[in-house]
Amino acid sequence: MFNDATYGQGWPQRIGSDNDPLFQYHRWKANLRVLEVKAIKSLPHVPMSHPFVERLIGTLQRELFDQVLFWTVSDLENKLWKYQCHYNESRTHSGRDGSTPTEATGSKIVDINKYHWKKHCRGLFELPKIA
Repeated sequence: MFNDATYGQGWPQRIGSDNDPLFQYHRWKANLRVLEVKAIKSLPHVPMSHPFVERLIGTLQRELFDQVLFWTVSDLENKLWKYQCHYNESRTHSGRDGSTPTEATGSKIVDINKYHWKKHCRGLFELPKIA
């Protein structure tokens, strides 16, 4: 799944995750160490430590998962892909004067390297900020 998410984009410098036991396995930690990827953990029982992820999860829950059923992993992947296309190409966005992300960026992909991380709460967590 990690390989699918990063395919064609190179390895990220940082990856955020919650405190799920899945991210505590030796193999996961070893892979991150080999790839030189820094793991950023969210605070336990504090969902606002990763507000962008929480917003995405809430949007997916309200607009997709509460409306449709999925039967297999491939069915879920297809529905998520269709929702991603809908979200970026068709759905209006109130924060962008009603234009979709594709219209606002002119179909360009945002370069994550143009962002840097700003520390908050004495370095307890970091949020992206335009460089």
